[in-house]
Order: sequence, then C-alpha cells, then structure tokens
Amino acid sequence: MTDSIRLAPSILSADFARLGEEVRAIESAGADLVHFDVMDNHYVPNLTIGPLVCEAIRPHVKIGIDVHLMVEPVDALIPLFAKAGANIITFHPEASRHVDRTLQLIRDHGCKAGIVLNPATSLDWMDHVMDRLDIVLLMSVNPGFGGQKFIEATLPKLTAARQKINAHQAAGGQPIWLEVDGGVKADNIRRIVAAGADTCVAGSAVFGAPDADGGYRGVMNTLRQAALPA
Repeated sequence: MTDSIRLAPSILSADFARLGEEVRAIESAGADLVHFDVMDNHYVPNLTIGPLVCEAIRPHVKIGIDVHLMVEPVDALIPLFAKAGANIITFHPEASRHVDRTLQLIRDHGCKAGIVLNPATSLDWMDHVMDRLDIVLLMSVNPGFGGQKFIEATLPKLTAARQKINAHQAAGGQPIWLEVDGGVKADNIRRIVAAGADTCVAGSAVFGAPDADGGYRGVMNTLRQAALPA
C-alpha cells in the first residue's frame, strides 16, 4: 500500500478532434501525468500516434507526458520523443536488442526511464537493471486496444514487483515508481493500489465519463476517493 496515488489519463481514449482542450481539461481536473500510448502495428496490432502529436500537446500542459512505446525497434524513437517534450519514456524489453543500453539512452536524453511488462512477461526483467529504472509499468491487459477488462492475475504480480522495489530502496537504491495500465476503474483501483501500485493509467474510465461542462473533475475525484483504503 502506498501513501499517495498518481493518476495518468491515457489520451488514446480522448477526443482527438479536441486534443489540446482534452489534455488541458485533465490537468485542470488534477491529473498527475498525460499517458501517451505509441503503437506501431508491428509490435502490437494497432497504429496510433507519434512524436508530432506529443510536440503538439506539450504547450497545452505543465504536467509530465508519460510515453509508453509499444514499438519495435525502440531506440530510434527515443530522441524524437525526448525532443517532442516527453518526460517519461517506457518500453517493452522484448522489443529492445539491449535493454540496459535503451534505458541509458532514455536517461541520456533527460527523461525518466522504465520498462513495461506484459501480463505474461516475467518480473525477472527487473532484476539486473534496477539501478537504471525510474519506473516499472505492469500491463493489466494485453496491449493494443483500449477498453479491455482488468486481468486479476496482475494483483499478485504487483505485490511481487513492489517487494522487489522496496528491497532495492531499502538497500540504498533510487526511488522507482510502480505503474499499472489496463482496465483501471473506480471499482478496482483500491485493490490495485493496495497491491502496490503508486501510479494508475486510466483511459476510458476517465474520458468516457466527462462532467456536464466537459471537464473531468468528477471522475478524477471519484478515482482518487476510490483508491483510498477502506
């Protein structure tokens, strides 16, 4: 269980015709990050957005942009997203030829670096790069499309990842965020946070429930309250 929770609405579920307005609205509603899903129709079966969109939304918000690269190969895109205004860049280790080198490349470009682990991907990937990690993202759906149901087996995996992170920090290591992405809603976020997550991505749960004025304060407050311990 963590003391606080960061919320990162995923713009994959936003209205792209009003994207600048949408990201301003989530920041106004208290979002901690903008989650930015990049899919290449190669590593995952969907095609989404690239650095130009990241650059376009950067002037609209002061909060960090959290770029999740679901692409293969990875390294060539890192400088482009860093230049476009990304603050955090995560990638899937299976998509990198050299995980340690990719993490260092992200850090060399001034961004926080992390790996993303799919539901069937082992936590063992963390073990030999802990000193390079700023964030670990656990997928609680199989990546590619929004609106999927949360995979319950993610909960014990979160707990095991939290134990690894806590042991690393207790030994003098740097802080590492533990993020979860996929199917996060008001009815399960408390269990997700209790299992060890400190950062939650929510797409359709946020952008699918706007306030009457088009903002998102209501749903963001609902998620924060729902994340509190009983």
